Parts: sequence; C-alpha cells; structure tokens
Amino acid sequence: MPDRKIAVVTGANRGIGLEVARQLAHLGLQVVLTARNLQKGGDAMRELEKQKLPVEFRKLDVTSNDDAQALAQYLREQHGRVDVLVNNAGILPESSRDSGANASDALKVSPVTLMEIFNTNTLGAVRLIQALVPLMPEGARIVNVSSAMGALNDMGGGYLGYRISKAALNVVTRVNASELSARGILVNSVHPGWVRTAMGGPGASRSIEKGAETIVWLATSPDADETGHFWHDRKRIPW
Repeated sequence: MPDRKIAVVTGANRGIGLEVARQLAHLGLQVVLTARNLQKGGDAMRELEKQKLPVEFRKLDVTSNDDAQALAQYLREQHGRVDVLVNNAGILPESSRDSGANASDALKVSPVTLMEIFNTNTLGAVRLIQALVPLMPEGARIVNVSSAMGALNDMGGGYLGYRISKAALNVVTRVNASELSARGILVNSVHPGWVRTAMGGPGASRSIEKGAETIVWLATSPDADETGHFWHDRKRIPW
C-alpha cells in the first residue's frame, strides 16, 4: 500500500460525510469511512471503490465508547497513525418526532431527545478525539462539522437540542485547539451551510459538493494552517 495520509470520516455513508470521504480520497488520502449501519456503510464504500478510490469501511456508532476504542485499535494495528479526523456524524430528531409533540419547540422537546442529540452530536466527537489523538502526529487535523444554528452571536428560536449540541461542539473545538496546539494538531469547526442532504432536505440552497468543500480544505490545505476557529466558505465566522 502506498504511504498515504490516513483520514477518518464519521457518519460517512451518505450526504456530506460521503462527499467528504470522496473528495479526500480523490486527493490521495486513505479514507476510513465509518457509519453505524453495517449495510449502508458497506454500500458507501463499494460506491467509492467503483471509482478506484482508496477507501475502507469500519462500523462505528459514535455513541459507543467501545466502538471508538475498537476503531482506535484497528487504526493502530493497520495504519499506525491518523492524520485527519472529520467528526461529521450528527442527528436532528427534532425535525421529525418527540412523542407526537412539535420537537422543534423549546417548550415541548423532551429531555430524552435533548440527551440523544447531545450524545451523538457533541459527545460523539469527544469520544473520537480522545480515542484517536494518541495516534496523531504533528500536523494532524481535526475538523468538527458544526452549524451556524449553534452560533451564540445570532442565536434564534427552535431546535433547542440541535443548537445546544452544536454550540457545545464549538466549545469542544476551542478547548481541544488550545490543549493540542503544543503538539501541532489543528482543530477547527465548520458551518457547511444549508445543504441538500437527507437532513437538509431537497429545498436547501447548497449542493453537497459545496457543503464539503471547506471541510476538505481545512483537513488538507497548507493554506488552512490556523486552529481554534469557526469557518464557512474558507472564511472565519463569529462564534
């Protein structure tokens, strides 16, 4: 196997995650595509393999500490390092359910739903960072896929759980950027925009390719050499 950089992308069986995996593999990185659904993850891997791209698949539920540690062990044994981690896995159950109530209403969403979202969108990234940073060399990069819905400077109503989870993910970015700076590991958040995915819906204003663009730039470009910032279309945005 050629000496490639190793990239891990969570939630990569569809949407932005799959496109990020595709773009990273096109740039020559060995991509470890992860998803919690074995069948869907395998299908995504085979889709990229048909394009002769360097990808492999590992089942990963980001809410599982055991899965995170098992992935770390696999990467240690098979590759010996991780150069890029894209924390993309996320959910938005408030858009569809909450025991029959309008879950996007902050006065109606249940604490159970809030914890479900936080466990995936925020703690999922924490688990992966803690598990994989020991495998990261100087110059490695962590990109957390966040959202402007978590930006405090322009916070609106609705979707309390999603907003909390993404605001907290930005805290994860800032704290880890500070703590890992001495090791030369760059950590940033990205707002991909309103993208035409299963979560964003068909009426969204941006293509999947455009949504993935800044994530890939932060993961790979020599020009993207800053840490601890929030980005959209390769520009810093307010927290």
